[in-house]
Amino acid sequence: MARNVEFDEAAAIQKAMEVFWKKGYNATSLRDLTDAMKINSSSLYNTIGDKQELFVRCVQHYTYIRKEDWDKRLASERSPLAILIDYIHEAVNIIINGEDSCMAVKSAFEVATNDERVKKILAADDQRSYQFLHDLIKKAMDKGEIRDYEDPALLADYFNSTWTGWYESFILHGDPIKIKRMAEYFIKQLTK
Repeated sequence: MARNVEFDEAAAIQKAMEVFWKKGYNATSLRDLTDAMKINSSSLYNTIGDKQELFVRCVQHYTYIRKEDWDKRLASERSPLAILIDYIHEAVNIIINGEDSCMAVKSAFEVATNDERVKKILAADDQRSYQFLHDLIKKAMDKGEIRDYEDPALLADYFNSTWTGWYESFILHGDPIKIKRMAEYFIKQLTK
């Protein structure tokens, strides 16, 4: 008798997330998902549910990965300003070199306007992003790396909004120099 292969749900969610991340929700077919997950459609429906439910689980997984990354950065012994500058440069590299860019931004524009569950997950992710940036900026201020009269809340909100604007600008214009210049200007304003 053949042995049943156990379904690894975490690995399947990761594979599905990668497909949604690359193609977006609307362009991803059920076949794309089942091929990536190496399961058939009935197995998908029996274990996770429909495409929408799978997408929600993938967005949750993506935001969990981001949270883990932010927590690791905040726990680092490195200079808070150096961590922030590295984070800004990584954001720029993701925008101009990454085929997949930011799944949270993509999902916010494509799905969150019509799906309250996705909107709620992304709103919580945005709040964690804000808190990460706020805490990092505050640490840099406490160490004298950023002027202490700046408002960490405003800077955190500003960066979150700016990052989304850089992403949109690159989609529309495809100009990596423009994105890099805006990032350097933002860093320069922080460190004046």
